Amino acid sequence: MSEPTGAARRRGPFKVGDQVQLTDPKGRHYTFTLEAGKQFHTHKGAFSHDELIGASEGSVVRTTGNVAYLALRPLLPDYVLSMPRGAAVVYPKDAGQILAFADIFAGARVVEAGVGSGALSAFLLRAIGDHGMLHSYERRQDFADIARGNVERYFGGPHPAWTLTVGDLQDNLSDTEVDRVVLDMLAPWETLEAVSKALVPGGILCAYVATTTQLARTVESIREIGCFAEPQPWESMVRNWHVEGLAVRPDHRMIGHTGFLVTARRLADGVEPPMRRRRPSKGAYGDDYEGPNKERGSSEAQG
Repeated sequence: MSEPTGAARRRGPFKVGDQVQLTDPKGRHYTFTLEAGKQFHTHKGAFSHDELIGASEGSVVRTTGNVAYLALRPLLPDYVLSMPRGAAVVYPKDAGQILAFADIFAGARVVEAGVGSGALSAFLLRAIGDHGMLHSYERRQDFADIARGNVERYFGGPHPAWTLTVGDLQDNLSDTEVDRVVLDMLAPWETLEAVSKALVPGGILCAYVATTTQLARTVESIREIGCFAEPQPWESMVRNWHVEGLAVRPDHRMIGHTGFLVTARRLADGVEPPMRRRRPSKGAYGDDYEGPNKERGSSEAQG
């Protein structure tokens, strides 16, 4: 049985073409690709790539200035934060939430819109494996080119489960019987009709948006289209901790707001979603409301 795509690049001694992440005594990271005969230079001296070729992962190398560097392969979260960018990347904390709460499973048929620099595509491909399907749509050719390069660099070549199409999702979506749809775009509500036709009953829609106005419009549009269960919106924040003897405290900086996530389950055809028990707050749909339920807002304001 052959190994999954990219698995051989994640284990064993360092080889030519492998990516290496060096960590210096202050915890700073440096990433490069191993090439025979080349040297890695720092302001603290240099060392030859040949010293690492054939060495075990987790080895320590010293520069000519006698500074020690720990050598490891970069993890996928490290890789996506250091790779070339065309657009902002989906942060690892959000990618992890998407994989978990959109229930991305091995062999899943997934549609993604808004590829950006390819960070989320790499996470999705690793989760679905060689026998799944990821069809990614990106409006901009330059972003698509950068994303393709980043994904293929990580996996060591083209991934057999990946198709990348340049164009709008709503104009080009031809996939059917899709298990999951992940939207990372400015106006995900514009794609809901096309997405609802592609998703299987019980399938999951997951949208990643940056602002509260996008969040509100997305949630209300999912409710309005009428073929999804009640959407679930949230955000996550990550805070590291400093632990040194008895000095145990949170770090001064944290990864705060990066984006909002919304998930919703596709209902069976012809089924109406159950009535919501919780009534909206008074004034939630006031005169200044501009969302998809604008008419309801006007009638409530008059009442």
